[in-house]
This record gives sequence, structure tokens and C-alpha cells, in this order.
Amino acid sequence: MLREQWGLPKFGRDGPALVSEGTFRRHRVSLFKPQTFMNRSGEAVTALRRATSLDPTVDLLVLVDDLALPRGTFRLRSMGSAGGHNGLASVEQALGTQQYARLRIGIGPPPDDIDDQAEFVTAPFEPEELSEFAELLPSLVDAVECWVVDGIVTAMNRFNRRIGTEGEDREDGQDVR
Repeated sequence: MLREQWGLPKFGRDGPALVSEGTFRRHRVSLFKPQTFMNRSGEAVTALRRATSLDPTVDLLVLVDDLALPRGTFRLRSMGSAGGHNGLASVEQALGTQQYARLRIGIGPPPDDIDDQAEFVTAPFEPEELSEFAELLPSLVDAVECWVVDGIVTAMNRFNRRIGTEGEDREDGQDVR
């Protein structure tokens, strides 16, 4: 979606990833989709670092699914642990640091009848789930664009909100819808 919205060229193969590069609001951007298994995403990040002068503390935003966040929510973080996410652990190992921004997209915990988290994560979305994510996409795009233009702190301040008990947003930086 970002590639089309920003008018970037089609993705092309570059080692262990698909890449599309261009500019967005005068900022040089690269969209990078690892083609490895999630728990080996660091291999693709290693290739990216070899090919560029990437400073992960300011130049990298990793988007991942997150079982710990409710479906239909997201959270931006400037740094932190992998929190049990194997893909983030692989990226962290490849970078040698936890200091890189991430956008964690909530997919919620698996239903009680599913014991294998990998089975849940790789299963196709149900129609109602697709609808929820379609509604979330504009906010996700806005969050990524804010990160590109204004940086992670501004993006966190703008997008990390907790839903109040009666539905109103509270600006306390916990969770995002």
C-alpha cells in the first residue's frame, strides 16, 4: 500500500528481500520486504546494512505482527527488547542493538482452541479480521509517514494512545487503536 501511495516503483529482488526505493516528501525511502522466514529476518537486515549506510537508530522502522496487542491496535516504540518475537530477536541479533524503531501491529492472542502460535500467525485472516485491518490501514500509513517526516518521538506522541473506559482516547502513550 505504501509503495503505491508514494508512487514508488515495483518491488525488485535484492538478495534475501524485495525492495522499492524512491522519495516521499523529499525524504529518501526504501521499502524492504524480507523473503526469509520471519525468525530469520535478520539475514535480510544484514544484507541491507552491507549495501547502505543505514543507522538503525534513525533510519529503520520495522513493522511486525504482535500477539500481545489486541487485534486492530498498534504501538510504536523507539527501542526495546524483542519481547518474545522471533523476527525482532533476529533483527536485534543482526543489528547488534535493540535501538531501532518498530511498529507492532496487534493480531491478538490465539483462540483457546489453537495451541500452536505459529499455526495462528500463519493462518489466513477471517473476513471480519480483514475488515478490521482494512479499517486500521489508514492509521498505520499515517503513523509510518509521520515517522518518515518527523521521527519516532513525534510519531509515538501522536499515535500511541490508550482507549479510555468509555471509548474516549487518553494520551498516556500505552496502546494505539
